[in-house]
Amino acid sequence: MIDPVRDLASVHEATERLLNAAARLDNAAVAEPSRLPGWSRGHVLAHIARNADAIVNVLEGRPMYASAEAREADIERDAARPLGTQLDDVRESDARFRSAGAGQDAMEGGWERTVELRNGVTDTASRVPFRRLIEVELHHVDLGIGYELEDLPGSFTEREIQFLTQRFAGHKDVPPTTVVADDGRTWGTGGGADGAPVTVTGPAADLLGWLAGRRDGAALKASGGVIPALPPL
Repeated sequence: MIDPVRDLASVHEATERLLNAAARLDNAAVAEPSRLPGWSRGHVLAHIARNADAIVNVLEGRPMYASAEAREADIERDAARPLGTQLDDVRESDARFRSAGAGQDAMEGGWERTVELRNGVTDTASRVPFRRLIEVELHHVDLGIGYELEDLPGSFTEREIQFLTQRFAGHKDVPPTTVVADDGRTWGTGGGADGAPVTVTGPAADLLGWLAGRRDGAALKASGGVIPALPPL
């Protein structure tokens, strides 16, 4: 069951973890490459902050971004800032996000109303805090500063696997796929592409990494076929 108030608290906790870890960096480390191709750690931190403001826009009924070009320009503009400025921005944008979340009960329709995100994607407002949690947790991993997929809270990993398998369900480029964690938890996805059904099995962290485009699936096993190449998110 979706609990946006609980997810708001989880976002703040995850943001504090990220801030505490990033505070051990210095300006030179912020300028170094992250795990995301073409992005420094400064790009990742800038994106985390600007995404919080974008989600505030969503929750308050405005377009998420002025345009795709403006989104990219804002990240480039902010990427080269010193560490202290980056951390202040992440902290302050998290406070704006939490304030917007606290005001949802006063909005017409409250948490149950439909909101629009990027590229025409719609969702209920109640699911938006978890979407923000995804951004904070996965981009913490992307910073490459010692926080790994295995360190993610187990409840988050399970929910994110479910979220991503739902996202790829029926996708025209993904064959019928059963995703099975080592402990037996099972999800279905794909089904829109030709091909025999395949079962992909492995540790939950590696399954999440494969589904989220963070790992190549080398640690996973496939039966009935090969591990599907997933389209970009």
